[in-house]
Amino acid sequence: MSADDQYEQQNDMTSGDVPAGDSMNNDYQSRTGQSEIPVQKDDAPVEDSVDPATADSDETLARDDADAIDESNIVGGRTRGSKPSGGYREPGDEEGLPSDDGTSST
Repeated sequence: MSADDQYEQQNDMTSGDVPAGDSMNNDYQSRTGQSEIPVQKDDAPVEDSVDPATADSDETLARDDADAIDESNIVGGRTRGSKPSGGYREPGDEEGLPSDDGTSST
């Protein structure tokens, strides 16, 4: 068992670690004809798509990386296909600066 797995086993909340108190509040549940956006009850089951046994595996992380990278959006060249236009030149020392003719700007 990896150190990460040991840490999660020791520190993740389990059913015995749940804080006491009233966590149910169905006041916001949608009633028929009341709202355009449905709001479900607090006690409605929630689908958990994460499998704790494989969630932190190298295979899962590699698959997530592969899914996140859109290969069709990667630029092949550094200039995005533009052609050279005479090369690059360094700007001059005074280029872009206002002229200093000794008068105040205000």
